[in-house]
Amino acid sequence: MNDTIALGLSGYAVIFFTLLCAYIIFGIAGFGTALVASPILALYVPVAKIVPLLALMDMCAAFVNVSREGRKANWQELKRLVPLMIIGSLIGAAILLKAHPNILLLALGVFVVGYSLYSLSGLKPNREFTAAAAVPFGSIGGIFSALFGSGGFIYAIYLSSRLHDKDSMRITQTTLIGLSTLTRVILFALAGVYLDTSLLWLALILAPGMLMGITLGRRITLSMSRDQFLKLINVLVLASGTMLIVRYFS
Repeated sequence: MNDTIALGLSGYAVIFFTLLCAYIIFGIAGFGTALVASPILALYVPVAKIVPLLALMDMCAAFVNVSREGRKANWQELKRLVPLMIIGSLIGAAILLKAHPNILLLALGVFVVGYSLYSLSGLKPNREFTAAAAVPFGSIGGIFSALFGSGGFIYAIYLSSRLHDKDSMRITQTTLIGLSTLTRVILFALAGVYLDTSLLWLALILAPGMLMGITLGRRITLSMSRDQFLKLINVLVLASGTMLIVRYFS
């Protein structure tokens, strides 16, 4: 397949609208763009370009949100999670080089689907994770970010139990995604991926849709109750887990 990105006007329109919807979700939840955007992008953009494109745009979206509302982030949780995320990313990179991680994809998918269904059922007891839970969630999130480019929903499970303010959770989650994608963007840049000017032009063309999406997402979040917000998070986590299982069997 030719790796050059060449789209007609209709292709640009479809991708722009897709990214707008994806970043509305990102503006609400702080993650989820790949879940919404990747299936549509794969119809128009070479698969090898999708992860670098979304990494670049997620990083920019996260930095915009953090620059606006970074004071709302819970820095205690970030101090716990970020070092573990980095360690997990290194472990994930090592696994990727030395093993076949697909069975991990299935195991994580089954766990995530089970957890989200349990949370949505209303049977969840009124308790929260302890700070010690940052160890498995932070490291596993880092591992799966390195392996599959998707770890945001792991952090969301942890943060939704720890933080009671939805804005604090959203910005804390966004900050984690920003730091995670920054690492990937640096690696892609060192590998020469962004020397493809068609990829950079596409990101620039789609940037207004990204900015509109995160702005609309923030406004929607302001009108939601915490229960509505958590229900949406659990639906996104359920969809993410389902996609992991589908990806394993496809």
